Amino acid sequence: MNRRNYTVHLALAAALVLLAAVAGQVSRWGWRGHVVGPQLNVRVETPHGVGGGLAPGEGGVYAVGPESNYRHEVMVRFKHGVSEERVQAIAARLHDRAEDEIESVDGLWAIEDENGETQDQVVRDYASLPEVEYAEPNEVIQAEPDADTPAGLASSAPGARLVADLDGGPNDPLLNEQWGLINTGQRDGKAQADISALAAWSKTTGNDKVVVAVLDSGVDYTHPDLMNNIWHRPPDMEMYFDRQLGVIDDYNGFSAVGTADRDPMDENGHGTHCAGIIGAEGDNAEGIAGVNWKVEIMPLKFMGRGGFGTTKDAIEAINYTVERKGEGVNVRVISASWGSRQKSKALEDAIRKAGEADILFVAAAGNDSEDADRTPHFPANYQLPNVVSVAALDRNDRLASFSNYGAKNVHVAAPGKEILSTWLDGQYQEHSGTSMATPFVAGVAALVLSVEPNLTVKELRERLFTTVDKLDTLQGKVSTGGRVNAARAVGAIR
Repeated sequence: MNRRNYTVHLALAAALVLLAAVAGQVSRWGWRGHVVGPQLNVRVETPHGVGGGLAPGEGGVYAVGPESNYRHEVMVRFKHGVSEERVQAIAARLHDRAEDEIESVDGLWAIEDENGETQDQVVRDYASLPEVEYAEPNEVIQAEPDADTPAGLASSAPGARLVADLDGGPNDPLLNEQWGLINTGQRDGKAQADISALAAWSKTTGNDKVVVAVLDSGVDYTHPDLMNNIWHRPPDMEMYFDRQLGVIDDYNGFSAVGTADRDPMDENGHGTHCAGIIGAEGDNAEGIAGVNWKVEIMPLKFMGRGGFGTTKDAIEAINYTVERKGEGVNVRVISASWGSRQKSKALEDAIRKAGEADILFVAAAGNDSEDADRTPHFPANYQLPNVVSVAALDRNDRLASFSNYGAKNVHVAAPGKEILSTWLDGQYQEHSGTSMATPFVAGVAALVLSVEPNLTVKELRERLFTTVDKLDTLQGKVSTGGRVNAARAVGAIR
């Protein structure tokens, strides 16, 4: 073997060793026990450190870094009255590109650097201008990492009733594992430690006139338990048009990821899991039931395969929702199971505009086991009248060990540990986190709107807060002191 070939082989050997090490780490991060088809997958994770680097993604899709090498982008809000021509001229003078105007927020633009400056320098360039109200970096956002998940499925506790035995329940075959909807004490749980879905369904099982937007990694809109509850652009509505982004075919929803087909199909699984909790089709002899048996889920994709997105992409998706609401789409709720410790004025402004359009914004409190009153977690911590911050409970009505809390800034709690829902490729998986608690609350909000469609966002939020089940375990942990109760919220019980 000559010296050159020896060097090449040595390099290849080193690469293989490195690949094996990475594979070993991924294996330790991942889940064990995979069942193909419409069955139950239980994911097992080793605990991840809080704030110690990037946590793994979910269901075999690992979040090992941002989706791509994001270019230096900043969000700039120009003062009222600064024209588009002036914005374009300022960007050109600074060797940048005015990438996208956020029409729902007056003066807000995404600016892309084109001359190799650092992001901090680009922010300083714009923040110093008299025409600018604020400038901030376009931050990377991550889906809430999956929290602890059990090693397997235990049988129902002795004496626990099968859900199928209960009158008024749907015929979905995996309903007995959905303790968050109907808790009979299965798997060592506490009977009635649930959202009282069965009683709520005696009054309403949802309405396909109500649209809930899932702002996440997209949604698998071909899943057999979701496909009949997916929002589609009506035949008489034109494709979405944005003056900077162009014409976008939003038949299945909207994607801010990529520049090609803008398809909101989920490649990660996180968004599909959240969508199933809100609105998997009920009583269809398939898989699970959602909080709403009938509803319209609008897929909004701003995170890619690894579970990462950016502030700008989240804002673009919210802007899309507000614009479609103005054109007659009855979007009343946005479900947001993600977050960051970075506060963004631009994101806050976009969520405020959604509230002004009568859209409730339900957000995950976070999975850091921290007091959100001391360590804010955004967007859940924004002090806006349309934001609902959600903590997670286990099947015994205890605050989940991973859940953030806050007597002032976290509002309600909902089931969030060992939650079964839809997954990619027609599957079902069980996951834990405030990511799972959030769509329970979004789903209850949609149930309320199915019977009282004219409630304002203020009235809807207040209804969720005043109808909770007060729990001793939540006193001093969430502002309402309670778990969301669907039956009380819809008026099925008092």
